[in-house]
Amino acid sequence: MTEKVPMTPAGAQKLREELMRLKEERPKISREIGIAREHGDLSENAEYHAAKERQGLVEARIKDIEDKLARAEIIDPSKLSGDRVRFGATVTLTNLDTNEEQTFRIVGADEADIDSGTISISAPLARALIGKSVGDEVEVKLPGGTRRFEIGAIEFR
Repeated sequence: MTEKVPMTPAGAQKLREELMRLKEERPKISREIGIAREHGDLSENAEYHAAKERQGLVEARIKDIEDKLARAEIIDPSKLSGDRVRFGATVTLTNLDTNEEQTFRIVGADEADIDSGTISISAPLARALIGKSVGDEVEVKLPGGTRRFEIGAIEFR
C-alpha cells in the first residue's frame, strides 16, 4: 500500500502549477537537444550533454510531482478544529531555555519553509508536537541541540 502524502490545498495547487510549467518546458528542451545534435560530435558536445541532463532532471521532477499528487491527502486546516496539535495546526511555542516565542504551521514536506514559519509534518519538532495540547512541554532533539518548548496556543486557520 502506498503512503498518503498530506498537503494543504495551497500546497497541492503549487505542485500542480510547477507540474504545468515543467510540462511546458519539455518541447523547449527537445528543441535544444535537436539544435545541439546538429553541431556534430555528441561525445564532446557540452550543449547536448547539458540539455540531456536538464531533460532528465525535468522528467524526474515531473514523475515525482505526479506521484505525490496521485497519493495526495489534501487537508484544509481552516476546516479543522480541536485542542491537540495535528497536521495544519498553527502552534505558538515558547522556548523554555531562552523564553523566545515562535509560531509554526505544520504542513506537508513540499510546502515547508522555515523562513515563512512552516515546518514539515515529518520534521523532528512537528513529530514531537503531534498530539500535544496547550500547556504541554516537549523536548526535542534538533540539529542545534536538544530544546525544550511549551505550547502556548494551537490554531487552525
